[in-house]
Amino acid sequence: MKKLMELMAEEISSAFEKAGYDPSYGRVTVSNRPDLCEYQCNGAMAAAKAYKKAPFMIADDVVAHLGDSRIFSMAEVVKPGFINLKVSGEFLSSYLREMSGDEKLSVTLAENPKTIIIDYGGPNVAKPLHVGHLRSAIIGESLKRIGRFVGHKVIGDVHLGDWGLQMGLIITELKHRQPDLVYFDDSFTGEYPEEAPFTISELEEIYPCASGKSKEDEAYRNEALEATHLLQEGKRGYMALWNHIMNVSVTDLKRNYDKLNVSFDLWKKESDAQPYIPDMVQEMKEKGFAYEDQGALVVDVKEEGDTKEIPPCMLLKSDGASLYTTTDLATIVERMKLYHPDEILYVVDKRQELHFIQVFRCARKTGLVPEETRLSFLGFGTMNGKDGKPFKTREGGVMRLETLIKDINDEMFTKIVENRSVRDKDARETAEIVGLAAIKYGDLSNQATKDYVFDVDRFTSFEGNTGPYILYTIVRIKSILNRYEEEGGNLKEGEILSPVSDIEKNLMMQLTGFGFTVESAFDEKAPHKICAYIYDVSNAFNSFYHETKILSEEDTERKHSYIQLLQLTKRVLETSIDLLGFSAPDRM
Repeated sequence: MKKLMELMAEEISSAFEKAGYDPSYGRVTVSNRPDLCEYQCNGAMAAAKAYKKAPFMIADDVVAHLGDSRIFSMAEVVKPGFINLKVSGEFLSSYLREMSGDEKLSVTLAENPKTIIIDYGGPNVAKPLHVGHLRSAIIGESLKRIGRFVGHKVIGDVHLGDWGLQMGLIITELKHRQPDLVYFDDSFTGEYPEEAPFTISELEEIYPCASGKSKEDEAYRNEALEATHLLQEGKRGYMALWNHIMNVSVTDLKRNYDKLNVSFDLWKKESDAQPYIPDMVQEMKEKGFAYEDQGALVVDVKEEGDTKEIPPCMLLKSDGASLYTTTDLATIVERMKLYHPDEILYVVDKRQELHFIQVFRCARKTGLVPEETRLSFLGFGTMNGKDGKPFKTREGGVMRLETLIKDINDEMFTKIVENRSVRDKDARETAEIVGLAAIKYGDLSNQATKDYVFDVDRFTSFEGNTGPYILYTIVRIKSILNRYEEEGGNLKEGEILSPVSDIEKNLMMQLTGFGFTVESAFDEKAPHKICAYIYDVSNAFNSFYHETKILSEEDTERKHSYIQLLQLTKRVLETSIDLLGFSAPDRM
């Protein structure tokens, strides 16, 4: 199904061509003077120089061929040569009727679907998720959903950090606390216990304790480094402990991501890439890309035209240990071998930009990816408190994600109970649905690359540009449709008619923008565009609601039309919030 803007551009381009001008001048844009018109074409201004003719004369010629237009109810020339346009109500209603029958609501599926891996989440095991993990999870999940909606095969990978020094630290601390555990007995040859020797709470206490000790006690740190090395060499008891750590951590991570309505297709880990490292490094050596520099193995990645210094990409430290760069490069090797993606997109804190410049350039230079495979980095900004600094607890510590979600849910519960719009037994569940919308919309409504202030009071408000306001609009529509059915109405009766008021037409015009919005949100990796769109749709609907007697309309045909328009509005809003990763309750 073509977009409304495409159909208008085709009509205007045809008029330019019939008037003897190049049809490429027939571009249509949204009017910057909505008091005068809905759309405009400035092509005559651009054509004036090429045709050595006054722009208003060119515009007059073009408009003369729009007299019998099926799309425009108004096409008039305004000096010095603008063409002001208004869409015909009859055409608009026919467009929405077609949109209602389209499963994708006017979104055009990708002609050449791509396989895209999105790397998002990225937590380290044995540590609780904190607010710093929020943006990657929320933005990545939304991009995955939008990509699938427009027809691509999108694979979400959590990419767990599970293979570094943190593992050695945990193993070392466990050994100090419980030296008699069978995992530390080198003579043991039996089956290790199925039950982990720790809970998630204990594990989350062990790591920071061990990390703190390693910073003050060099012998302890060396012991942890040796434990890390032995684990990576495959020491049997340590591998069994590692499996326990993974099982306990991943179970907890899945529980917390589930609260965010975030899911992953792959639960791949850094350790999964380890088998690819030796051959990858050897090949880079043999091909002359990798060389020793002060004992470390590096690959030059600077390029002509760099305006700032781009250091070499380090593959191995002087002691032969691998780094994040090594693991990320090996992960690319693994992904190319297993999934053959057309694009790998990393949704990571923008402060890691240099790291990914080095990794991407190294992967390209050494041939780890073919030329046609795209490597992308969406660096997101920081989530800050009202003081403009990274979001913290009242005590100044890093807030656990679980705590943030609970605080928002409690705030929403209080507001919902005060409104007395939901029965007590349903209020807690409703609060969780609305709380998630508050968090996700609060984050996604900001451009991903920018820092933003996480303002709990504003994000949980039922008014303004917030998640709860969007949900309130959807719930209002549901309520009207339910009442209509309760009064004996049939939701399938009737069709959308031409608008009878400017306020109705405005809502209809807003709905036509869905397809363009979703496609551009994916192309530009910009979920905030969908947020801005549904805020405009919600405002348009609420204005229509306050000015229109929907259920008391006496003209049966017109009443049916209103009900069909409400159903389409509901579909557009519900589809949009699903793409953003949250849903609406039935009442709130």
